[in-house]
Amino acid sequence: MFKKKAKEKKIRTPRFQTFRDAYAVTKQVKPWIGIALIAIFLVTLSIGIGIGFAVDHPVYFGFIFTPLSFLATLLFFTRVAGRAAYSSIEGQMGAGASVLMAIRKGWTTTPAVAVSRNQDMVHRSVGRAGIVLTGEGSPSTLRQLLQDEHKKTERFAPGVPVIEVIVGDGEGQVSLRKLQKHLQKLPKKLTAHQMREVRARLKAVGGLSMPIPKGPMPTRAPKVR
Repeated sequence: MFKKKAKEKKIRTPRFQTFRDAYAVTKQVKPWIGIALIAIFLVTLSIGIGIGFAVDHPVYFGFIFTPLSFLATLLFFTRVAGRAAYSSIEGQMGAGASVLMAIRKGWTTTPAVAVSRNQDMVHRSVGRAGIVLTGEGSPSTLRQLLQDEHKKTERFAPGVPVIEVIVGDGEGQVSLRKLQKHLQKLPKKLTAHQMREVRARLKAVGGLSMPIPKGPMPTRAPKVR
């Protein structure tokens, strides 16, 4: 009994901390978030009570619209928090790695498998689509770093598709906000067994030690628009 209670406590605490941290990060970027959440809840509830008065059932509609008001507030917070999370790490070293490592299912990412003197870096992700090399830094100097890592990767995993991605807002680049969605939309080329083999083969290659921007990150790209 005591062990079971202790286990439940360990599981619940991180969830609370994640929500609290998400609110703290959002408030730094959007100072008005607290007032907005209260306003959305009250406005939604007021609409429900107003409808209730119109049909002569204010208490009933107030009861019905209370959970709906919470839901509307939560949906709004989720969207704003997603945008704030990206804004809080944009421009930081390793921001792309932070976003890639937040993908829960289907991808494993090794950050900074290659880093140049100019702090350009390449991260390696492995999934059913193959191997994705994601570059962060100056496009002019990043191309060569990506090409070198591309050749190196092909030597360790011959025959496996290798895709290059550059994080940025320029032509042919993928913005930080769309990075997760971009990977998840790539067509699958490998079976689950082949993917595991590639991961095991590349695990020995490893990566470099680097700081990753901290803070809650959205784990589902569709929430971020």
